[in-house]
Amino acid sequence: MSAATVWLTGLSGAGKSTLAERLVAALRERGERVELLDGDELRTSLSAGLGFSRADRNTHVTRVGFVADLLARNGVWAIVPVIAPYADARAENRARHERSGSRYLEVFVATSLEECARRDVKGLYARAEAGELTGMTGLDDPYEVPTNPELRLETQGRSIEESLAEILRLIDEERTPA
Repeated sequence: MSAATVWLTGLSGAGKSTLAERLVAALRERGERVELLDGDELRTSLSAGLGFSRADRNTHVTRVGFVADLLARNGVWAIVPVIAPYADARAENRARHERSGSRYLEVFVATSLEECARRDVKGLYARAEAGELTGMTGLDDPYEVPTNPELRLETQGRSIEESLAEILRLIDEERTPA
């Protein structure tokens, strides 16, 4: 496998972006061509004007999936920390990659809602609790837990380095022919 999309999905505050940044650095150290497709960043460009309805979230996820597939099939690792709350949009991304012959590795960053709310990196949980924010994934908007990710990554009680090592192990296993 020369490159792939590594899609890190999970709740806000699960650790997706932190892990993605570390994964990008690790792959670059290995001499790989790699791009980070950060969901928050892409909402201001690729998906500017989209809101947070189910349709808009799915449009955002499939747009990012299109770019990720384009990169992966051209030999560039696409590292994607995007919540992607709905199973149908994640399934569409997987199907798109399969149709193009590129690899899609879904990593479910399985951090509990309580831990994500405790971390509250962006202050979103506090805003939702105060009634200033609605449609918060995991609170008043669903997060459909992946049923068959390539990796279910439990982050609580483990270091970033341990979690990163698990993702790199997955990548190395995918590269090794059966």
